[in-house]
Amino acid sequence: MRQFVCVIVLLATAFAQTVPIPVKSLPEKQRVLWQKLEASIQDFDVHLDGVMGVAIEDITTGDHIFVRPDEVFAQASSIKIAVLADLYLQAQQGKLKLTDLYTVQSSDLVPDSDIMGGLTPGVTRITLRDLATMMVAVSDNSATNVLIDRVGMENVNAMLDSLGLAHTRLRRKMMDLAAAKEGRENISSPREMMMLLGAIYRGKVLNNESAADFFKVLSTNKESWIPRDLPAGLKIANKPGELEAVRNDSGLVFLEGRPYIICVMTSFLGNEREGEEAISKISLATWRMFDRLSRASEYGRVISPGNGSH
Repeated sequence: MRQFVCVIVLLATAFAQTVPIPVKSLPEKQRVLWQKLEASIQDFDVHLDGVMGVAIEDITTGDHIFVRPDEVFAQASSIKIAVLADLYLQAQQGKLKLTDLYTVQSSDLVPDSDIMGGLTPGVTRITLRDLATMMVAVSDNSATNVLIDRVGMENVNAMLDSLGLAHTRLRRKMMDLAAAKEGRENISSPREMMMLLGAIYRGKVLNNESAADFFKVLSTNKESWIPRDLPAGLKIANKPGELEAVRNDSGLVFLEGRPYIICVMTSFLGNEREGEEAISKISLATWRMFDRLSRASEYGRVISPGNGSH
């Protein structure tokens, strides 16, 4: 009898590990919208000459859309989200201050450093928060490398480990081509980048004040593919990344009443422009659904600002 009970327990444990936990059930009409959005994303995926991964989360309900969510992609500049998160975490822990000053050094300069390259080495002094803004707003690689040195690559990865993000790794500085040739890419998956942004939003990494400033910096105006076709006044905290045959963009869209996370990653692109357009099209289709949900009654009547009732 004892052996029989043990077998039952083992089978139940195995079953629990293989069956996903169901998300909150949506009303039928909303579920139809989700199914149509998912079908649209699948269509974009089928017609892309390359490989795509997608993770979308409705922060309000916890519902998701996934396409290859656990595939690991090279992140390029999107990994700067993790660097920014650990910078704010260490500031919150008192290990550094965002107002700490750094003196620009010519030895720190690497390609694609639009702001740092124009500053005066040995003279110009800027804060760590300034460096963070440069890292996000114009994806300045020299500013990023200075911050990586300041926070420590191992500390960034330890922070990721603490969140269970085993496939998200900072493994080299920006523009370290030797490391890249050795296969040491900065990597993540759509699900894990979604989880990182969600953990920060929900206060699992930073307190409210730190998280608010983190998202403020991450929302710095920039040209990227998630915001490209969305309303100009919409707050979007995102960071794109690009390498040869790779285009990514991950972010949190602060849509009033229905915020959501969207992470789209592509690789093996035959045409990089098509990868960029695919990200923008998925972003627009996703926003259109969430925008309707944010303004609709349970019956699906949408009320736009300024419209009267009839």
